[in-house]
Amino acid sequence: MLLDTASLYFRAYFGVPDSVRAPDGTPVNAVRGLLDFIARLVQDHRPDALVACMDADWRPEWRVSLIPSYKAHRVAEETETGPDEEEVPDTLSPQVPVIEAVLDALGIARLGVPGYEADDVIGTLATRAHGPVDIVTGDRDLFQLVDDARGVRVLYPLKGVGSLQVTDEALLREKYGVDGPGYADLATLRGDPSDGLPGVPGIGEKTAAKLLAAYDDLDGIRAAAADPASKITPAQRRRLVESAPYLDVAPAVVRVARDIPVPEDLDERLPDEPRDGEVLTALGERWGLGGSLDRVLHTLTR
Repeated sequence: MLLDTASLYFRAYFGVPDSVRAPDGTPVNAVRGLLDFIARLVQDHRPDALVACMDADWRPEWRVSLIPSYKAHRVAEETETGPDEEEVPDTLSPQVPVIEAVLDALGIARLGVPGYEADDVIGTLATRAHGPVDIVTGDRDLFQLVDDARGVRVLYPLKGVGSLQVTDEALLREKYGVDGPGYADLATLRGDPSDGLPGVPGIGEKTAAKLLAAYDDLDGIRAAAADPASKITPAQRRRLVESAPYLDVAPAVVRVARDIPVPEDLDERLPDEPRDGEVLTALGERWGLGGSLDRVLHTLTR
């Protein structure tokens, strides 16, 4: 099981009241919410391996160099020596180091790779896995990794993690008319304002799906647009041709990397006892993690 950790703690932050606080009054709603998510996921799905995948760089320069608008609207502060700072709610930012410390004390593998997003970590670990993989994320971009033949599916939270959309190829074809790789092409054509990806003007999700059904993939669509004899409509032809500069670079931005340098010795096994019980106890008391921490421990040690 691969967790898109930021996606889940953002969801926890907005789903758990900020009245959930540590003894000193610091909000810990994201921390406790994420721990409750993990407890429920482990209880319901019993994975034998679990990795909390992190954004070491939420806006990698290699993506920005291709599409400068990539996540630009989320930049809180630009930096010259490292990743730009992301705009994050004031009471969430201080909770992230607590989340990391608790995961480490529990012994849950946590991995971020410099220069890459959590999506790329997930893509690489899913690609190198030798057995079935469940990816837990609220980000539809990761639908591109769905692969029935390899047992890779996405568990997409609908309401918390107790109600998950199990996303396999059948569901993708039913909802979007594409398979996993086709979803990346669909996302490229459609664009995504939340990520600063403009897409092809006038081509939304349904039109993109119809074009992919007719011409197989993005390359096939572009070839049809360049072929005067194709049945593509004049308006679509014009939009696709005019969007050539975007379409030349967007696939590299949209597609999840699957071959980034991850540690070969990463211990992905689900722990059956905390790695550092004393530190975990201290963290639990310091931050008032109470029942959320107890539930994780009970689930891991069952």
